[in-house]
Amino acid sequence: MEFNENHVRQIATELSLTENQVKSVLYLLANGATIPFIARYRKDHTGGLDEVQIEKIHDIERRLTEIDQRRETILSTIEEQGKLTPGLKEKILAAQTLAELEDLYLPYKPKRRTRGVIAREKGLEPLAKKIFNQGAFDVVAGAEQYLTDEVQTVEEALQGARDIIAEWVNEDATVRAKLRNLFSRHAVITTKVKKDKEEEGQKYRDYFSYSEPITRIASHRVLAIFRAEREGIINISIEPERDRALDILFRHFLRGDNQATGQVQLAVKDSYLRLIRPSLETEMRQQLKERADEEAIKVFTKNLWHLLMEPPLGRKRVLAIDPGFRTGCKVVTLNESGDLMFNTTIYPHTGAREAVEAARTISRLVEQYKIDVIALGNGTASRETEKFLKKVRYPRDVKIYIVDESGASIYSASPVAREEFPDYDVTVRGAVSIGRRLIDPLAELVKIDPKSLGVGQYQHDVNQTRLKEALDRTVEYVVNRVGVDVNTASKYLLMYVSGIGKTLAENIVRYRQENGPFQSRDQLRKVKLMGDKAFEQSAGFLRIPDAPNPLDRTAVHPESYHIVERMAQDMGVTVEQLIADKKLQEKIDIYRYVDGQAGPETLKDIMQELAKPGRDPRDEFKVLEFDENIKSIEDLKVGMVLPGVVKNVTRFGAFVDIGIKENGLVHISEMADRYVSDPNEIVHVHQHVRVKVISIDLERKRIGLSLRIDEGQEE
Repeated sequence: MEFNENHVRQIATELSLTENQVKSVLYLLANGATIPFIARYRKDHTGGLDEVQIEKIHDIERRLTEIDQRRETILSTIEEQGKLTPGLKEKILAAQTLAELEDLYLPYKPKRRTRGVIAREKGLEPLAKKIFNQGAFDVVAGAEQYLTDEVQTVEEALQGARDIIAEWVNEDATVRAKLRNLFSRHAVITTKVKKDKEEEGQKYRDYFSYSEPITRIASHRVLAIFRAEREGIINISIEPERDRALDILFRHFLRGDNQATGQVQLAVKDSYLRLIRPSLETEMRQQLKERADEEAIKVFTKNLWHLLMEPPLGRKRVLAIDPGFRTGCKVVTLNESGDLMFNTTIYPHTGAREAVEAARTISRLVEQYKIDVIALGNGTASRETEKFLKKVRYPRDVKIYIVDESGASIYSASPVAREEFPDYDVTVRGAVSIGRRLIDPLAELVKIDPKSLGVGQYQHDVNQTRLKEALDRTVEYVVNRVGVDVNTASKYLLMYVSGIGKTLAENIVRYRQENGPFQSRDQLRKVKLMGDKAFEQSAGFLRIPDAPNPLDRTAVHPESYHIVERMAQDMGVTVEQLIADKKLQEKIDIYRYVDGQAGPETLKDIMQELAKPGRDPRDEFKVLEFDENIKSIEDLKVGMVLPGVVKNVTRFGAFVDIGIKENGLVHISEMADRYVSDPNEIVHVHQHVRVKVISIDLERKRIGLSLRIDEGQEE
């Protein structure tokens, strides 16, 4: 396969990789390999690149290809005009960015009816050229020669000439590049509140009169400012010191000290204020927005990664409760696979008699369905319901877990939920989702739009296409990192597996329903549309825990089974015995098994998998118990040290759930006794932490927290 060598060199340089690594990734991608597959099963080809590095190669190649396509369009358009000189062609071919290309193309772009175009139609271009040359001549006398019925005064003639010159100045690629550099390095974003908008825009009061260099402004402030502008609260300008910009223009265009030079100076200033500055300001706005979007999306994807990697409790029988006051608590019982067995409603908060009856119901369900654990949603009435549950006398040992129900209401009303539970209302579906999140959070959360999970930053303000792409990739990476039990996974989980889309996922589930559980990976080939490529890409990520062949239970790819079988044969044991015996594994010299298909990286990976076959990369399940004395914000006191769980991480800090309705904020300045540039250095979503209460604003329901807890303050 041939590669664009310029692209390969540029990508390798930008990412500090070898050209062979880049070529290997591009070759694999071009031949239908997915990023998770390449990262997991083609380490020998790529030198062990991970998903993030492979994704960057893919994205940069796409960007460079877009630039090349635009370059070809510009070259052909100018050539059709008969204006493509060898020098211009060379500049276009050498341009590295879209901005450079557009600057070179600007003089040749089809123009709408601008002031310059109108002046040319009036025959004023010769006058403009004479003035632009800045020779010594009587400008007024020169202008009088161009008076017509359409140009009736000298000032009209001079204004028309200046309009033409202003466009020439605007179309000068060299000057635009210099000014773009000035804007990029020294522009300041300035905001001012609109007249009579102070009251309406109170939440944006920090930006009523604000300025900051664009090189230093944080992404969350950019998005807040743009939102305030969009809502009609403030005006925004982005510009460097104006005299510096004009000085660049004057030094480039002014070549004398006469009447013509004076006219050129007026035209240059007009060009900057009317044409160049608005154009570059738009560019800077776009760059700021793209940069802010990128940061916000990066924060979102990191948070989503940690959320999806939340440890599962595992196969347990669950009684799940979606709590409520007046409308009652919806109760469902689920088997080990998360299948709904029974549902009802209890009313523990509407009176003493109802509470007694509710306790009897819970106790009976625990015994009848052999319940192992109770999953309680953390929404309205959660703490009150938890207190009620702790007083119930259970016929068997059960534990109570508080489950984050973010997005459960979105799921319960979604087409996915309606398809799964067509005969049940949204309250039952929501309770099922809460219970399933305890058994396996990943399997349940993939059914919900990530934007509904409460871990984003200005998620509705960023580019929605790029956000969806990034979030879908993150879900895909996590699903493939964890692996999927092909006999229990829903189609919504299967469709994120490498090489499997919606249709193939549905076919796998249908085959399972019609033929029973899969007994081997090779049986997957019988599924409709499971061709060789789809099997290659997906098989290693699909596990069959009860398969007769022990390798089907692991992440070892079927293409490498023969290697493990040779290892076992050389040791005089079965594959099953080899997997069970760590000492035997330690005796294996992997370099004896290097061949054209498997190199050292693949063989190291195989040995790691044999040591811990089918290991779930997620952490062990941990229980967090909130302080039972804290039921509401009114119970808090400054100085308290409390347990909490990180709910969301942003660029300015982290929001922590301390067991009440309101989450507290740990500002970035309160994360450590040192400077912290990125909160992700310190915390991540679903991390258990201990925090100190440092401020309480009852009126605005805001809680300030700190991770900086002095020794002796733990209790």
